[in-house]
Amino acid sequence: MYLRDGFPGQRLHVLPGPLVQEALTRPPTSRLMITDAGYFPHAAMHGRVRRTGAGQTILIMCADGAGWGVLDGVRHEVAAGQLMLIPARTPHQYYAHTTDPWSIWWLHVTGADVDELVEAIGLTAIKPVAALSDPVAAFALVEAICDTLERDETWASLIAAAGLGWNLLARLAAERQRSGNTEPLRLVQDHLRQHLTAPVRIPELAELAGFSPSHFSARFRAFTGYSVIEYVKRLRMARARQLLITSDRTIAEIATAVGYRDAFYFSRVFRAVNQTSPSAFRARAREEAGHQATGKPTVIIGL
Repeated sequence: MYLRDGFPGQRLHVLPGPLVQEALTRPPTSRLMITDAGYFPHAAMHGRVRRTGAGQTILIMCADGAGWGVLDGVRHEVAAGQLMLIPARTPHQYYAHTTDPWSIWWLHVTGADVDELVEAIGLTAIKPVAALSDPVAAFALVEAICDTLERDETWASLIAAAGLGWNLLARLAAERQRSGNTEPLRLVQDHLRQHLTAPVRIPELAELAGFSPSHFSARFRAFTGYSVIEYVKRLRMARARQLLITSDRTIAEIATAVGYRDAFYFSRVFRAVNQTSPSAFRARAREEAGHQATGKPTVIIGL
């Protein structure tokens, strides 16, 4: 006979249905809501069957031991340091290993943002298991969710738990985006940051990464979401914004400092990225700083 819970040293938090339904009608918990969370240590004989699935997406993170799940009739093994994600409304079963039962951090999550976050994580009912790149950080976030829900079920605690849950899912999505052999691309990113003003030469960067130029360009875009040229441009614009706020350098001096010999071209690129000119950006930043220093209300104009 398998057990749903009741393991020595376990943590278990299940919010009442009416509270969940109310929270799902109010921002920000309507975007993401933690409905259940817990920790089952050395959960011998742990198992659960949901023939029609759950109303929430379920995340099970294995800290020790092993287990397995069955989603849509297919069995998937789960080992220490791995995540199993069960999409909402997916028929499933899961069980602790008979001789080496798992210790798991787990949670149920729902809300308007969840489907997009799950899509970004990239796990599905067909492929529900993946390694955690930073299991300690993931476990710590679920532990913090348990701490928050254990405190009370006030609105403040529900919002705090939702924020921690969003952080967890976003981290998992970022991990999946960076999966694979990404060290050569990280090396190139570090090189570009350290040589911000240098000309961008794709063949040299490809050689640094150990790829052909065409393969490098495709891998870099897939990894960062930008072409190499666009990535460097945004690095330079971020540095330019810092200098405009924190220094008295002229626009021409800042242009040179971030790799542009032509101040007019720099200004055109800056406007394209920031939707404002360098001088207007600096003036607004100083105006805001002045308002804050004098205690006057600050009017913030979006970029």
